[in-house]
Amino acid sequence: MAITAADVNKLRQMTGAGMMDCKKALVEADGDFDAAIDILRKKGQQVAAKRADRASSEGRAVAKVNADKTFAAVVVIGCETDFVGKNSDFVEFADSIIDAAIENKVRDIDALNALTIDGSTVAEMILQMTGKTGEKVELAAYHHIEAESVSAYNHNGNRIATIVGFNLAGENVQEAGYNVAMQIAAMNPIALNADAVPQATIDHEMEINRELVRQEGKPENMVEQIVKGKLNKFFRENTLLSQDYIKDNKTSVGDYLKQVDPKLTATQFFRVQIGG
Repeated sequence: MAITAADVNKLRQMTGAGMMDCKKALVEADGDFDAAIDILRKKGQQVAAKRADRASSEGRAVAKVNADKTFAAVVVIGCETDFVGKNSDFVEFADSIIDAAIENKVRDIDALNALTIDGSTVAEMILQMTGKTGEKVELAAYHHIEAESVSAYNHNGNRIATIVGFNLAGENVQEAGYNVAMQIAAMNPIALNADAVPQATIDHEMEINRELVRQEGKPENMVEQIVKGKLNKFFRENTLLSQDYIKDNKTSVGDYLKQVDPKLTATQFFRVQIGG
């Protein structure tokens, strides 16, 4: 069967694959579009398998909130090179996934992989993009937050993206929320507050500081007290609500939020980073 340029373009529009790949698939499938799509998907799977051990250290991190600002999501679509990560097709691809996640209020990465967009699941679309780019492409991370109010921040170049939730809503909360989302991007807190720090992290910090204090020759009966002081400093520097606020280091993030509203606090956050 003769394959026309219109046929090739139609398959390209359906799959996003390259023109030559579409033509070869249609020739191999004798013009059967469904079979050609399967061929392209298999090609994507083969490319993915060949490149499974490659690092997807580039790509796009993007965060977004819904219209009423009660649902936020952040996604990382990884690839191998900056060239692909900044390509307009890849940018549109990543943005279409976060848009669909927001629209459907997707709650975890498995549900996002299974989500259907224009007849293909996200997992299938990832494989198609792998075949199209010739690079390893992966859904590297996905998180969501539902709260009274949510905010998002995309750092220049979309290498870092953050989302954060709050217990109150309102225009003043939105402005504060953006500032806090920016804080999270800049300062990379490990938890919301001291209570949210994993016990394993606390134990690790205490053990390191015990050794350091002993190396300094401090009396053994003072070691634990000094270590607790160092741990409190660790909490102040590394938990969101206790960190110095980047726009006014004379106050903490928690106190900044209380200046906006005495009852306002952050409830949850996520920070993602390309290659992180």
